Amino acid sequence: MNTYSFEKLDVFKNARVFVRKIFLLTAELELRDKFGIRNQIQRAAVSVISNIAEGCARISGKEQARFTEIAFGSLMEVLSQLVILKDLDLIEDAVMNEFRLLIDEIANKLNKLRASQLKKHLRS
Repeated sequence: MNTYSFEKLDVFKNARVFVRKIFLLTAELELRDKFGIRNQIQRAAVSVISNIAEGCARISGKEQARFTEIAFGSLMEVLSQLVILKDLDLIEDAVMNEFRLLIDEIANKLNKLRASQLKKHLRS
C-alpha cells in the first residue's frame, strides 16, 4: 500500500487526532444540540485535514500554500464554534482548554508548512 506525502506530515497526523476528538465530542452533544453546531463543527474539522491532503497533491508551492490557508481558516472556524459551545455551557473549561492546545499546535504547524510551501514557490 502506498503512503502519500501528506500522510507523513506531523500536521496531518495531528489533524487526524483533532478530527477524531471533535467527532467524539460532538457525539456527546448530539442530544443537546438544538443550534445545528454539531454538523457545522464536524464539517469544519474534516475540512482541515482534507485541505492539507488536497494541497499536497498540488504541484506548485503557491497552490499548496493556498490549500494550507484554507485548512487554517477551517481550523479557526472550529475554534469559533468551540467558543460558542463554551458560551452556551455545552462544554467545560477543561475540554475547551484541551482543544485550544491542540488547535494552537496545529495552527503553528500549518503556518510553518505554508511558509515552506511559499519558499518552494519562490525557488521555482
